[in-house]
Amino acid sequence: MAIFLRAKWQNIIMANYAVPAESLAAFLPKGLELDLYQGKAYVSLVGFMFKDTKLFGIPVPFYHTFEEINLRFYVVKKNANATKRGVVFINETVPSQAIAWVANRLYKEHYTCMPTRHTLAVTDHMKEIKYLWKPADQWNHISVKAAHEAVKMEVGSFEEFIFEHYFGYTKVSETTTEEYKILHPSWKINQVIEYDIQCDFEEAYGKPFALLNDAEPEAVFMAQGSAIAVDWKRNRY
Repeated sequence: MAIFLRAKWQNIIMANYAVPAESLAAFLPKGLELDLYQGKAYVSLVGFMFKDTKLFGIPVPFYHTFEEINLRFYVVKKNANATKRGVVFINETVPSQAIAWVANRLYKEHYTCMPTRHTLAVTDHMKEIKYLWKPADQWNHISVKAAHEAVKMEVGSFEEFIFEHYFGYTKVSETTTEEYKILHPSWKINQVIEYDIQCDFEEAYGKPFALLNDAEPEAVFMAQGSAIAVDWKRNRY
């Protein structure tokens, strides 16, 4: 199996917002349904560290470690033989024009390049991490204070629903969808004690997400992360 991308994803923050299902209809790839949790559709604002990044086993010059901030929602593909739970990315923000170009060119993804940065403070009992990105004149940010100790997710929990999606889907066109697999173990999570989010969703992600500007997330989670790999092979249908 050829691996396109290897990296470590660390200190993953997920701020999870319930949204009307119809607000995601235009972004839903062919052949998929929204994956709902207790009858609700969710989008997640995600910030994390991309570390030790390699494309086809080759380290990425100057940008082997960087921040990524993305907005995603949850989907399911059902057929007679299997059910696959995955994510669709509205946008993925990175500080490297080269990484954005490769992902968009090869895989028709939705990467944008803009300034990003982060801060991290760790004690024996707590982690404080903040991710920042600058789509225009003002910095947006997502930050948490979380327990240092990481624990397993409970089966059937909201955390498990948010984190346990192992396929990515891309809407190539109205009639074409691409599917790829994301390989990583089940993550442990850190209890979030406090969070702060400053984001102009309309400016960063477009008018369909302006409704989030005045919304509070239903939950904010943090995962420890792990090494990950993304298959080169993509199924198109």
